[in-house]
Amino acid sequence: MATWRRDGRLTGSQRLLCAGLAGTLSLSLTAPLELATVLAQVGAGRGRGPRAAGLGVWRTEGARALWKGNAVACLRLFPSSTVQLAAYRKFVIFFMDDLGRISQWSAIMAGSLAGMVSSIVTYPTDLIKTRLIVQNRLQPSYKGILHAFSTVYQQEGFLALYRGVSLTVLGAFPFSAGSLLVYMNLEKIWNGPRDRFSLLQNFANICLAAAVTQTLSFPFDTVKRKMQAQSPFLPHCGGVDVHFFGATDCFRQIVKTQGVLGLWNGLAANLLKIVPYFGVMFGTFEFCKRICLYQNGYIVSPLSYKLTPGVDQSLKPQELRELKKFFKTGKLNSRKPAL
Repeated sequence: MATWRRDGRLTGSQRLLCAGLAGTLSLSLTAPLELATVLAQVGAGRGRGPRAAGLGVWRTEGARALWKGNAVACLRLFPSSTVQLAAYRKFVIFFMDDLGRISQWSAIMAGSLAGMVSSIVTYPTDLIKTRLIVQNRLQPSYKGILHAFSTVYQQEGFLALYRGVSLTVLGAFPFSAGSLLVYMNLEKIWNGPRDRFSLLQNFANICLAAAVTQTLSFPFDTVKRKMQAQSPFLPHCGGVDVHFFGATDCFRQIVKTQGVLGLWNGLAANLLKIVPYFGVMFGTFEFCKRICLYQNGYIVSPLSYKLTPGVDQSLKPQELRELKKFFKTGKLNSRKPAL
């Protein structure tokens, strides 16, 4: 049966490849909704729904413009995932008690802190993505990803690449609170224990958690996007609809000119992409996983999860390969114990 948990039958490189392909495809298919979200947050698409914002970009800049910034978002996946996994392991060890156990709250905190560390390390790529989205593709200020990096660095300085990074830190707190809120109420929602949840229920839990956490942290993300886009070197200061000096003033100006709900501009487009994003990611990951399991010899076909008869599913890929080689040649390559 398909599962979100780590599968020991895959090698580390196979897991990374499956996750990378799944993330790339899900990002690419939901890129138009991400574009509509960012434009609404910055102010260029305020007052229009996701469909109207997308059609407006299509008519003025062409269909390819709906995927502005998607390339850098996809390139960011691998370093971001690597940093997040490494940081998560460190935080889990930090939160463990003397018996090696960790509470659910501590696990959620470890995941949130790991995501925050990953976001900070790869933050310049997120800023470049925003700049590429808000620029006009027919009259671009940046000719590509590398040109955008060099131009921002030369014109605005190194610290400009981290403009708004403090909002990433602040946004981690409502994100963690939302995750805990959803987790504590899952058994009440489904009227059953967590270990009995079906695959569909787990998928619904992930979508629900994403909707709650992103809604709670969205005001911080909105201010971050405005700070990322604002630049005196871009036409109309990057299309930002309010003038501000710093994060606190940005919050104040948004509430003053648009009301409190202005902090949630673009939320509709952001929520619309949750189900297709995680659906495509999960489906792609599971399909790639089946191909790898078939290549490793654990299942009989990449089109199903039917197990290969006579194969011990607890063996790791390297152990299974050694065992197959032994049955063929009668020789087992045993490694000498290291001192």
